[in-house]
Amino acid sequence: MNDLPYERSKGSLVISTDRGRLDMELVHRVLGATYWAAGIPRDVVERSIEGSIAFGLYDAAEQIGFARVISDLATYAYLSDVFIVEQRRGERLGDWLVESILQHPQLQNLRRFALFTRDAASLYRRHGFNAPTGPSGYMEILDRDVYAARPER
Repeated sequence: MNDLPYERSKGSLVISTDRGRLDMELVHRVLGATYWAAGIPRDVVERSIEGSIAFGLYDAAEQIGFARVISDLATYAYLSDVFIVEQRRGERLGDWLVESILQHPQLQNLRRFALFTRDAASLYRRHGFNAPTGPSGYMEILDRDVYAARPER
């Protein structure tokens, strides 16, 4: 993946793919409290970021949002772990974050850009995401307790 950070700014707000700016404590704390990654160990969060394009959303130096994209950068991308910190929700920052992700130069002309959501479908629909049409063919192996059953190191 390209080593040069992708950045967009709006006033004091900045979205950046510079991993060095990420507040790993914040990212781990927020993700660990979500329904999709409850109890996720910090080392797993760090490895997931290493294998992704990570997007931090900042107001000045303070991180207020996050998302990551897993992709082959040619045909497929998967948007994951999107959050805005609770005290900044309702400001449409999620819209700007998703818009910025979709404009990333390495994520253009993909055949499929996917995500899963239980509670934010309206946000993603505003940016062109829709439920699959026709027979899905989608399959998965899912272990909802993977972090709970993980042995301590």
